[in-house]
Amino acid sequence: MKNHQYNVDINWNVDRKGLMCSPELKMGESESSNCIAVATPPEFPKGMPNIWSPEHLFTASVSSCLMTTFLAIAENSKLDFAAFSCNAKGILAKEEGKFAMTEIILSPTVTIFNEKDRERAERIVQKSEAACLISNSIKSKISLNITIQIKD
Repeated sequence: MKNHQYNVDINWNVDRKGLMCSPELKMGESESSNCIAVATPPEFPKGMPNIWSPEHLFTASVSSCLMTTFLAIAENSKLDFAAFSCNAKGILAKEEGKFAMTEIILSPTVTIFNEKDRERAERIVQKSEAACLISNSIKSKISLNITIQIKD
C-alpha cells in the first residue's frame, strides 16, 4: 500500500481558540462546513468550556479508529451485529514533569443477535484494537472494557 496524506489547517481566532479545517472534507456549500472550533480546555488557564480540545480530539481519534477498524473486521468476518457504540475516556496526567495523555479507556458495546456469536464478537473487538492504526501510533496505554449485548 502506498503512503497516504491527511491535511488539516488551523487558524487562531481569539483568546485560546482557533478554527480547524481540512481541505479534503468538503461537506457542504459553505467553505467552513468542514471546520470545527478548537480551544484550550477549561482545566488550563484561560481555557474555554464547550469547545473541542486537543485532548478530546486525541481521545476521539482512538475511539473512532476502534469503531472503523471493528466495522471492517466484522464485515470481513461476517459477524452479524445490530449496533456498535463506544465510550472513551482520555486520561491526562503529568509524567516526568510533562503533561501527556497517559491512558485511553475504551468501553465498546456490541449488540449481537445471537448468543452463539458472543465470544467471536469479543475477539473481533480485541483484534480491532490491536489492528487500530491510531492505537499503534501512540504511546498511551489503551484499556478495553468490552460489553456484548444480545438484541431483544
